[in-house]
Amino acid sequence: MSYRKLGRNSSARKALFRSILASFFKHERIETTEAKAKEVRSLAEKLITLAKRGDLAARRQAIADIGDEEAVRKLFSDIAAKYTERPGGYTRILKLGPRRGDAAPMALLELV
Repeated sequence: MSYRKLGRNSSARKALFRSILASFFKHERIETTEAKAKEVRSLAEKLITLAKRGDLAARRQAIADIGDEEAVRKLFSDIAAKYTERPGGYTRILKLGPRRGDAAPMALLELV
């Protein structure tokens, strides 16, 4: 399995993804670089599918993955309830163009 390293070691990358996921579930959309959005998308999809189960074990697993109880609460109560009938594809990535400072390609990751 191949994945993007994003110029970070494994612990920094894990911390980055936890932070982005917590913000994403709190605000339901986030603006980031295309590479980060593409990596976070798969993690978010898996967590939404986990939240659709709704049991205590799933909630504890989500808290272990995200680390932010407020974000997990919103994920399980609001977001998972919205996608009960949907079999997958909960997020979309919209390309925004280059960032002003370093011309990095930016994207908007949002819930469908």
